Amino acid sequence: MSGPAAGTVGAATATDVVCLGESMVTFLPSQPGRLADVPSFGRGIGGAESNVACALAAAGHRAAWVGRVGADGFGDHLVETIAGYGVDTSAVRRDAVRPTGIYFRTATDRGTGTHEVAYYRAGSAASAMSPANVPYEDLFAGRILHLSGITAALSGDCLALLRDLTAPRPGRPSVSFDVNHRPRLWRGGDASVLLELARRCDLVFVGEDEAEEAWGIVGAEAIRAAVPEPAVLVVKRGSAGATVFAPGLRPGPRSPNAGGAGNAPASRSMEGGGAGNAAAGAGSGDTVTVVPALRVDVVAAVGAGDAFAAGFLSATLRGLPVRDRARHGHLMAAAVLTVPGDLTDPPARDHADRLAALDDDAWGRLRLGPGWTAADQAPEEVRTP
Repeated sequence: MSGPAAGTVGAATATDVVCLGESMVTFLPSQPGRLADVPSFGRGIGGAESNVACALAAAGHRAAWVGRVGADGFGDHLVETIAGYGVDTSAVRRDAVRPTGIYFRTATDRGTGTHEVAYYRAGSAASAMSPANVPYEDLFAGRILHLSGITAALSGDCLALLRDLTAPRPGRPSVSFDVNHRPRLWRGGDASVLLELARRCDLVFVGEDEAEEAWGIVGAEAIRAAVPEPAVLVVKRGSAGATVFAPGLRPGPRSPNAGGAGNAPASRSMEGGGAGNAAAGAGSGDTVTVVPALRVDVVAAVGAGDAFAAGFLSATLRGLPVRDRARHGHLMAAAVLTVPGDLTDPPARDHADRLAALDDDAWGRLRLGPGWTAADQAPEEVRTP
């Protein structure tokens, strides 16, 4: 993935999205098989929040990543690589004592029983993030602050940091939160705290499967009932698509919804920067928009959730209707699903806009495979059954 052209990021003083979290050096297998059998690995980077920042920068937005890495070669690699995508890394802190986290994974889908991940992140520099050592002035410099539940699982200090950042306060930007429940990180811990954090944010992404696993809540409507405060709640439903709950958001043309047309502007916090403090009872009077997923020839099911969040945030920053926000999320996810790693070039904006504007029948016929993001691909040239 190549970053935007020089000068396109940081040309204006304001930052669109600031992403906080741990990024790690990831070692990708040279061939399928058990970790015990893979002979060699290629080096990449991985981290939910830095993935979102890189994708947003590649899509032309001003994105910053704030994190903590070791004063080591892996930390150098992370900062230099993320900055190379056009992301502002000036607020990243170096830890002279703790190392940068790394992990190894197999080539199989994360959701299968044969997928293996070996993390070496205990005691990492990022796990030491706390309200005392993270630069709040940088975190609050953007229109949106994007967080993830992964950070909450790293340590008690990291959980304290997320609780502090999601607390209502004057001047807090809109807070976007991807629940990102990782069961391995919560062994011996209480993942219900992710529900507490989600209820304090303005935009929340959560998968139906992770809501059931972490909270015992089944179904999109039940999830909204449990998380009524965020202005926008996006429930990801795998191959069934996404359901978006949001009062007053325009669903967009031909989008199925359960709450009427909804011509009012988007949420005061997620459309225009706003106060950034989730309002109690925001779930009442929702417009409910269901956006089907795309059919994709999957190469590797890694990083798709981060890409979906980036696509949705990108369209939110542009003030697009809610249907198109979710469609841009699906398109950004499809770009990642059709490559081996966590990151790739997204489709050009005009290309993605053309696809997002298709009518429901044409959208349903799309089938995207490797190479579909090429700039010369018109909607009619995309693979269809």
